[in-house]
Amino acid sequence: MELSWRSKLESLLGAPIMTAGLPLGERESAWQDIGLKPGDRIRSGDRFRLPDGTIRLIVSADDEKVEYVDLQPGDLTGREEQLLEWLLLELERDSHAEEGRERPLNREMQRLGEWIQEQIGAGRLQAAVPDEFNAGGRLNIEWIPFLLLADHAAKANDAELEKLLQTYLETDVLLVPLREQEWLILAPDSLLYEEVGSRGEIEETPEELLESVARGMHDMLTSEWLGENHIAVAHPIVPSAALVDTVYLLRETVALGRRFHQGDTVHLPWNIHLERLLNSIPDEQRLRFIEQAASRTDLLLEPEIVTTLETFFAMNCNVSDTAKKLFIHRNTLLYRLDKLKQETGLDVRLFRDAVLVKIILLLYKVTKRK
Repeated sequence: MELSWRSKLESLLGAPIMTAGLPLGERESAWQDIGLKPGDRIRSGDRFRLPDGTIRLIVSADDEKVEYVDLQPGDLTGREEQLLEWLLLELERDSHAEEGRERPLNREMQRLGEWIQEQIGAGRLQAAVPDEFNAGGRLNIEWIPFLLLADHAAKANDAELEKLLQTYLETDVLLVPLREQEWLILAPDSLLYEEVGSRGEIEETPEELLESVARGMHDMLTSEWLGENHIAVAHPIVPSAALVDTVYLLRETVALGRRFHQGDTVHLPWNIHLERLLNSIPDEQRLRFIEQAASRTDLLLEPEIVTTLETFFAMNCNVSDTAKKLFIHRNTLLYRLDKLKQETGLDVRLFRDAVLVKIILLLYKVTKRK
């Protein structure tokens, strides 16, 4: 039974849903005192009267556990009890029917994921999606592509993930399983227009809107289902022509984001152009650059200085905004920057030196030092 149903039922009845984890073979004998006979099965909607007069209503039952609610006489009328019994039984039937029903669309998306894997492995990044995966031409319109990677060990369920995403985004999505614990999510580009409408007259760039949707999705998945996860998002695409190349781009974005920005969990391809370039430089050349670019790189890499510099760059080199972000006095920040200039010869308030320091910080994160 879904969590929302559980909560609604508990609220309606004014009583918590309890769980009994008795093994199947022992359950009936343990409950004989409430009227069960040998061989009887417990089903959703069954009602039993306990010796003290309490009415035990079975919410759900399977081979592992029984969920039930204990009610006091008079809490429900006889007609209400019968209606609730019928409703729970129908819910159980619907649940079993859904579990046994095959979903052609999911099988099709799984095959599409396998095809994408094959194209990337063969280096065919510009391959067009075959018509067999494009029923009704649904991949000929623009979709927003997300790449989701789950870090936790337990295998996630595709159907649960799809339902959770559709509930959160309030729209249909296409969920394409890729590698283990990795999915491509295609969401309608109308999400951007809805995001604009929900923010009133606040003007934001398409990139800011996409980041907002991605961060909201990440936070929801972290708290509701997946635990720790990483998400990358790209500009809207027409999947029939650009799907393979986009998956490759999003994978690269996540890999570079995790390598250069280890604390980040939402990764944006338009924010890592410099990281992509630096990643292509051999380790030996990176190390040589770090050693030659500043007279004292050890000072640059002190934790306090690193935090100060990364915040300074994030605030677009604005002294006042950086001081506020760090919760320090403006003069304290200026003292740190002056000390850095004196010790290293680099003044990050100058564009040229700021670029050098930014590159040094990025390279240091991924360079193997002797």
